[in-house]
Amino acid sequence: MENNEKVSVIIPTYNRGWALKRAIDSVLSQDYNNFELIVVDDGSTDDTKSIIEEYGDNILYLYQDNGGVSSARNLGIKNSSGSLIALLDSDDVWMEGKLEAQVKFFHQNKSSVICQTDEIWIRNGKRVNPMKKHRKIAGYIFKESLHLCLISPSAVMMRKSLFDEIGLFDESLLSCEDYDLWLRVLLKHPVDLIQIPYIYKYGGHDDQLSKAFGLDKYRILSLRKLLENENLNKVDYEAIKEVLNRKCEIYAKGCEKREKLDEASYYRDLALKY
Repeated sequence: MENNEKVSVIIPTYNRGWALKRAIDSVLSQDYNNFELIVVDDGSTDDTKSIIEEYGDNILYLYQDNGGVSSARNLGIKNSSGSLIALLDSDDVWMEGKLEAQVKFFHQNKSSVICQTDEIWIRNGKRVNPMKKHRKIAGYIFKESLHLCLISPSAVMMRKSLFDEIGLFDESLLSCEDYDLWLRVLLKHPVDLIQIPYIYKYGGHDDQLSKAFGLDKYRILSLRKLLENENLNKVDYEAIKEVLNRKCEIYAKGCEKREKLDEASYYRDLALKY
């Protein structure tokens, strides 16, 4: 390729020995070869380390005590040397040509800072079609992304300089850390889309973070942070406030069903604050 920018591929992992080799192999089999692969072991207690050691110098292995996926991704980004960053969750798989397609896109679109590809969903071993609300779209999609996450970490590639502008993943969020980062990006930039599926996105397994109750609590925290941004325009502020109020009500009802009445009261009061 005329453009030969280096890509830093970052895989955070925690006790995913059952899936990790599949993810690593999908990176190492890419046609585009100017990349470094960084695997961040977030304190695994399974066979993760021995799996990674089998690959020798093909992988930069970083270990840290368990600090969460945000901390693991941030460690990988801080130790990366590429001008482009690509993320891959350890339970997902890239198809052939993924890196080449996105590097080529950035070469042809100099002003782009973030690009994702389409994806194929696999749930419990079977291919499923995402609902219409999950359909990937391109452009200035900040308002659409307030409701749910429309960017997939495994499908995305970003210019590393973007992190200097908007910051790294928020390590205080135990979940929905990607939702938080994408909203910060989308306040300022459009996202581009290659409408070809280049990843298999796996789900349904027991340790999938998105299966847990209470995810809206972290989305609410993210939205609350955005509302404290003094540079928000009125239109964005009102859009954020509307979604925050709705999520507070939904989460409060869930707390009531679980007899967490104090927590339910807190989130209803929070909605009234804005």
